[in-house]
Amino acid sequence: MKLFIVPTPIGNLADMTLRGISTLKSVDLILAEDTRTSLKLLKHFDITTSIRSYHMHNEHKILSDIIGKLNSGMTIALICDAGTPSISDPGFLLTRACIKDAIPVECLPGATAFVPALVNSGLPNDRFLFEGFLPLKKGRETRLKLLAQESRTIVLYVSPHKLNKTLGEIVSFFGPNRQISISREITKIYEETRRGTVKSVLEYYKNNPAKGEIVLVISGI
Repeated sequence: MKLFIVPTPIGNLADMTLRGISTLKSVDLILAEDTRTSLKLLKHFDITTSIRSYHMHNEHKILSDIIGKLNSGMTIALICDAGTPSISDPGFLLTRACIKDAIPVECLPGATAFVPALVNSGLPNDRFLFEGFLPLKKGRETRLKLLAQESRTIVLYVSPHKLNKTLGEIVSFFGPNRQISISREITKIYEETRRGTVKSVLEYYKNNPAKGEIVLVISGI
C-alpha cells in the first residue's frame, strides 16, 4: 500500500518526468482531478492504468473509500489537471488521511507553475510567500492590506477574468509603483512574461486582455 503524488506538465507534455510515467504505469489506480483532461496525458504516454475521478467536489465523499483501498494493499497515484497536486489543487485531505492511518506517501518532484514564474520575474527569490488564490470576497481586502506590508516577494495565482480587478486592487493597496511580474501560459506556445510597475502592467492588460493560466509575482516592500 502506498500513495504516490505525481506532478503532471503544466502545458508542455515533454515536461513529464520518466519517473512519473513509470509510476503511473505501475500503480493499481490513478486518481485524477478531471478524467477527460488526464486521459489525454495517459494516452500520450501509453498508460493504461485504471482511472477514477477525485476533485474538490467529491473528495470528502470518497475519501474513506480511497483510504480503504490503500489499507487493503493497493498502490494509488494522485494527479491533477496540471502541476503538483495539493498546490491550489485537491490532495491535502488525502495526504493527511494517509499520514493518520500510517499509509506511506511519496511525492515525486515535477512541474508547478509558480517556480518558473518566480525565477523568471527577476524579483528576489531567496525568500518568498506563496499565497495561491486570494479570497474571492470575504477576507480579500484584509488579506491585501496584510500582503502590502510583506517584505518577501509574493506569488499569487490569478484567473484571467480577474486579472485587471486584482491589479487595480494592488494599485490601491500597494501603490502604483510596486514592481510586479506576470507570467502566463507557462511552457505553452504563447508563453509570456511582462514586468514593470503594477500601473504600467495594468494599462497593458486593459488594452490586451489576458488569456490562459496566470502567475502574478509582486515585490516586497
